[in-house]
Amino acid sequence: MATPDFRVLVVGPSWVGDMVMAQSLFKTLKQTVPQARIDVLAPSWSAPLLQRMPEVHEVVDAPFRHRRADLRQRIQLAGRLRGCGYQWAIVLPNSWKSALVPFWARIPRRTGYLGEQRWGLINDIRRLDRHRSPMTVQRFVALSGPSGRTAPSPASIPAPALAVEDSGVEAALTAMGLAAPERPILALCPGAEFGPAKQWPVEHFAQVARRYLSRDWDVWLLGSDKDAPAAAQIASLCADRCVNLAAKTSLAQAIDLMSLARLVISNDSGLMHVAAALGRPLVAVYGSSDPSMTPPLSRNCSVATLNLDCSPCFKRRCPLGHLKCLRDLKPEQVTAAAERLIADEYQATGSQPQGR
Repeated sequence: MATPDFRVLVVGPSWVGDMVMAQSLFKTLKQTVPQARIDVLAPSWSAPLLQRMPEVHEVVDAPFRHRRADLRQRIQLAGRLRGCGYQWAIVLPNSWKSALVPFWARIPRRTGYLGEQRWGLINDIRRLDRHRSPMTVQRFVALSGPSGRTAPSPASIPAPALAVEDSGVEAALTAMGLAAPERPILALCPGAEFGPAKQWPVEHFAQVARRYLSRDWDVWLLGSDKDAPAAAQIASLCADRCVNLAAKTSLAQAIDLMSLARLVISNDSGLMHVAAALGRPLVAVYGSSDPSMTPPLSRNCSVATLNLDCSPCFKRRCPLGHLKCLRDLKPEQVTAAAERLIADEYQATGSQPQGR
């Protein structure tokens, strides 16, 4: 039985989208054990996400280098956590090294999937049934229940919901030299960390941008340093009428600014999941990945995909060299989905966007 100071350490994933989906686990834990204190061991970049999740009490920095064991640092961190009184650790990554800190911290119950043969490191081992749990979020949430429990249905899983404060939005606008928006904003997210096989062509993004610019919308381009070249191309194809914020914002600023968007069009990426968790009307473009596995967890979204025989291939680059799954997905198809979302929002709220 959980005590009033029941403490849980969740070892978080290393991708933006997965970290957003992990909030469904945090919500489920709080529903099951309301008094639980949930701390998340995660890379420092994820703090802005986790700080916008009311269920998370504290972010524990994981100062480990990508693809490195960093055993000394893990031992030192485990020593610091040993006296924190954690009763339960839930390890979301499947790697061997991700289970070391909870083991060395002597957390009594350590839950996770078998992964890289983690016998002993994980003492509450679950075996993943990919057919019963096709969605990543199902796999996360299932770890909150008893071993052998049937995978939760998508309908029963609480959706991520990031909490944004007005002060943060105002600070982000000021930092980017932007005034409070007076026209509806279309946010475009043309990047995808995984690789080119998840990136809708910049020409398609630009055509959509020009359509909304002609209707007196503002168009903002969001993304990381790696997305800057694609964003610059889109801006150029739109005669530099877009507000290009790619590589200029922090993740915290990107989240807060995206909360202002009336519409988001994004590749399957971390920012796509952020938009869904903010409740923004969202068209999510899928190429090499599978929307049935990592869909945007929001009712206010539409998935744009061609469902070709060769997809999803889950490759970073198109193995056939043609990228038809994205090139043949025309801007008109995406804007039609966007218009349906806007119409649905108008019917639900009676709030019609400015512009034509």
